[in-house]
Amino acid sequence: MIGRIAGREAVKKKGWAVAQKWLLLRRMSQLIILGLFLLGPFASVWIVKGSLSASTTLGVLPLTDPLIILQSFMAGHTVAVTALIGAIIVVVFYAMVGGRVYCSWVCPVNMITDGAAWLNRRLDFQKSIKMSRFTRYWLLAMIFITASLTGAIVWEWVNPITIFQRGLLFGIGLGWFLVTAIFIFDTFVFRRGWCGHLCPVGAFYSLLGFASILRVKAARREQCTDCMDCFTVCPEPQVIRPALKGDTHGSPVIFSINCINCGRCIDICPQNVFCFSKRF
Repeated sequence: MIGRIAGREAVKKKGWAVAQKWLLLRRMSQLIILGLFLLGPFASVWIVKGSLSASTTLGVLPLTDPLIILQSFMAGHTVAVTALIGAIIVVVFYAMVGGRVYCSWVCPVNMITDGAAWLNRRLDFQKSIKMSRFTRYWLLAMIFITASLTGAIVWEWVNPITIFQRGLLFGIGLGWFLVTAIFIFDTFVFRRGWCGHLCPVGAFYSLLGFASILRVKAARREQCTDCMDCFTVCPEPQVIRPALKGDTHGSPVIFSINCINCGRCIDICPQNVFCFSKRF
């Protein structure tokens, strides 16, 4: 059975481009960032050198995944000063704008899981298993424990983000089977299973943004018609209700650390209930 298409009313009321605005901007962001990493190897234009784990922009700006740095400390490795500075820059940035902005605006795997979620909705597959969203935090803890016990950054061997980028550079490999498995799992087994329940990287970045300034706000929640389109497309639908229904001290602001600030609820709402705002 084909499921109801969320957002059809928004497209009719606002037009296709406006009803997809934040989605299109996110795709541009993800593709541009990925393209900057690929320009060097494929076109010898070295604006960015490295990977999403550690890079240097224009030869002067170091950026390092703080999750890698923490694993290195746990494994007993010596961390270079430049890498530490790069991690501090990343931490400060995501602490201000929201940790899981990384998931929706940077991570290339998000494009795959978004595609799987779209197909899942169209085919109307219902989840057949139960899984706590806290599972990702247990996996995050296991990453640190494993690094401490083995003295190695084991997570990077299976990190889909690293594997995806490596696959684009070096072609078909075993890593692509993992990425394909995520797509199949999210499509046919559990909608948003990877990003919403399992990914430890998303769990880590959610912790970085617990006090971030940028937030989504249900500024016109009195206009809500309960069409449920926002719940349907949201990767973390459990974060919407407290702001929409006034369950969190009456505030219309989404305070949850698991909101990825993707803007899909803004796009999809025909009543323009949601908007980007600040936490204060």
